[in-house]
Amino acid sequence: MEVRIGTITHYFNRIGVAVLQLSDAIRVGDTVNIVGHCTEFTQKVESLEINHQKVSSAGPGDDVALKVWDYVRNGDEVFKVVAATEAE
Repeated sequence: MEVRIGTITHYFNRIGVAVLQLSDAIRVGDTVNIVGHCTEFTQKVESLEINHQKVSSAGPGDDVALKVWDYVRNGDEVFKVVAATEAE
């Protein structure tokens, strides 16, 4: 099961980092699925930063930098993969 947690607002291709505007919580260790017109891949969250400071979690309304394994585009949506019991 997947829960929408935000949208990609910027991508820094030289360093492979996406800026994610959150509508729900995220933390290091979560598995996310990034989906867009030309994008679809799943990865584990290995690092998050807010204002160049490493954080272990972030919540709704935060803009976080997320290291991504593949190219993403502005407007791509980010979903957190959760077990069915966690979503209830």
